[in-house]
Amino acid sequence: MTRITIEVRSGAARFKVSVQAESIEGALEMARRYNSGKESKVVFPIAPEGFFLEDDLGRDEEVGKIAA
Repeated sequence: MTRITIEVRSGAARFKVSVQAESIEGALEMARRYNSGKESKVVFPIAPEGFFLEDDLGRDEEVGKIAA
């Protein structure tokens, strides 16, 4: 489980979101899905203390998976 910050841009407007997912690619995909038509990119540097997360919820299903 990872947590990263993603910057979302639309023209001159921009904002940052924190996304938790199984991978960096999954987090970026999720940000793009929820912000379609906008540019999304990973914010670097990635803070190592917040990057790896423990799944202390005891769930076996994939976290961050969006039902279609």
